Amino acid sequence: MELRVLTYFLAVAREQSIIRAAASLHLSQPTLSTQIRNMEKELGKQLLIRGTKGSRKVTLTEEGMILKKRAEEILSLIEKTEKEITLSDSVIMGDVYIGAGETDAVRILAKAAKELHSIYPDIHYHISSGNAEFVLEQLDKGLIDFGIVFGSVNFDKYHALKIPVKDTWGVLMRRDAELAQKQTIVPEDLWDKPLIISHQKNQGGEISSWLNYDIDQLNIVATYNLLFNASLLVEEGLGYAIGLDKIIHTEENSKLCFRPLEPTVEAEMYIIWKKYQVFSKAAEQFMIKIKELQEQSEEERLTSAI
Repeated sequence: MELRVLTYFLAVAREQSIIRAAASLHLSQPTLSTQIRNMEKELGKQLLIRGTKGSRKVTLTEEGMILKKRAEEILSLIEKTEKEITLSDSVIMGDVYIGAGETDAVRILAKAAKELHSIYPDIHYHISSGNAEFVLEQLDKGLIDFGIVFGSVNFDKYHALKIPVKDTWGVLMRRDAELAQKQTIVPEDLWDKPLIISHQKNQGGEISSWLNYDIDQLNIVATYNLLFNASLLVEEGLGYAIGLDKIIHTEENSKLCFRPLEPTVEAEMYIIWKKYQVFSKAAEQFMIKIKELQEQSEEERLTSAI
């Protein structure tokens, strides 16, 4: 399968029309149609559902949607690789790709990027947000250089630096909610409440252990991927969201408030990257700066403890 034809296929998927895609690619419609049909023949699968005679719109089959997703990943990785290889040896410039969940710890990445920018202004940063499963998938495919993850790390696959801060688990709720009068939330407070929890695998164990209750027996009204979406459900009164602090703004004019769990449950975080990974010059400089900031933070912690 040629990369050129993958580009053609993505144009058709984007335009939902072979005629419009052909125009955007500066090809004739018969030429593009032939290329797509040859691709379908090569794969042995129908990728497009052509419209009826009165409609020129095309839609993707299930196999076509799979190919679209993979083609986007392949072409993105090729573009990333080309940039890394073609940059001058004497100039530090390029792109750094980072995957992270919703956490205030992204500030350490922001600080590293800010300090590097004054030295290497031609380094650019691209952050993709998602849960741990998303971050690990992107990392394994080589689509990002670094990821921020919570909890344990598979040290057989990844190198890791512990982030010198921790996020705290708590409950996001409306200010007029029953539990908003409390300063902290104990397990029994939630046993009979409508709950909105993350569907990440690692949260289930932590929260179930803290609750000392079978999580399947709780009133789970919704699950979320990113806490911002859950906050909208909370604001509309659907339930109480269990999540991390410092993600959703809960200042005085907000309809929402955050109450930490008691006993306290904290989330350790790591910046990880694949073992045996060959970094671009930009990513290598970013990693060096992250390590410097971690060492500075550790020195400050030890100094304050004396």
